[in-house]
Amino acid sequence: MAAAEVGDDQFGEDPTVNALQERVAVLLGKEAALWMPSGTMANQVALRVLTRPGDDVVVSRQSHAVWHETGASGANAGVQFTEVGAGGVFSPEEFMAACKPRGHVVYPPTTLVEIENTHNRAGGVVFPQAEAARVAQEAGRRQIATYLDGARLWNAAVASGLSLADLAAPFDLVSVAFSKGLGAPGGSALAGSRELITRAVRCRRMLGGAMRQVGLFAAAALFAMDHQFDRLAEDHANARRIAERLAGNPHIALDPARVETNILVFDLAPDAPDAAAVVARAREQGVLIFAFGPRTIRAVTHMDVTREQCEQAADSLSTIALG
Repeated sequence: MAAAEVGDDQFGEDPTVNALQERVAVLLGKEAALWMPSGTMANQVALRVLTRPGDDVVVSRQSHAVWHETGASGANAGVQFTEVGAGGVFSPEEFMAACKPRGHVVYPPTTLVEIENTHNRAGGVVFPQAEAARVAQEAGRRQIATYLDGARLWNAAVASGLSLADLAAPFDLVSVAFSKGLGAPGGSALAGSRELITRAVRCRRMLGGAMRQVGLFAAAALFAMDHQFDRLAEDHANARRIAERLAGNPHIALDPARVETNILVFDLAPDAPDAAAVVARAREQGVLIFAFGPRTIRAVTHMDVTREQCEQAADSLSTIALG
């Protein structure tokens, strides 16, 4: 980062950002890409580009855009969401049943379908690619745009064995994050056709995301792509290792078979401490986890924790859950 060649990215003059955008576009099989400060901004820009205020967007139940962006989609893009499916996925049939026609006197028109892959609140579930392709095909027939919230698309690629370009192919716009599994200090990217990315440039500025010497972040992202992509399989293995240890605890509801990538989401039994208590006691033991609800917890494995530390964390959590 310290040695990065930089320029003014607001004028497209940062060579390191330009190199990153070109590389991301190639990896995702798209014409162009645009650096974003965060994944949430990437999601918000995608909505501004692909929808109009008052439109309806079909998304997976408990998607990031609905639950983790403090109402930004309503405030910034003026859209409403229709949540479908379960466990982070939905079928083409569920999508089609949720679509609302254009020109209806009462209904808001469905103009976008959004898929989150992997799905955060569903525990890092990989969206089946065949189903994603069918959803996109049905959307195309209805002149509905498609967006892939691929903040963790790197994990989906490693888990599925598919290339990033294959995973991105059905969608008009795709985002990826550099600050999650890849471990960069910040930044995301949005990729699509040149026409859509040109429109995204203006939307990014409207949301305050146009920056200057962003090559510092772009250099970190390029390093992360070179050195941290292949090792994501280690995070997945560590997550499964934790899941297998926790699954035997009678106070924890967790199916190890559903742990596909680096996220575990598990529920606490009624006679176990609640999520807030477990989070607080775990922190005292150096284990940082997150409460998704009164009795639901998320844990994420990453490059900064070893196999041994994950095993220790699992043992600590198991003991804490027993009360």
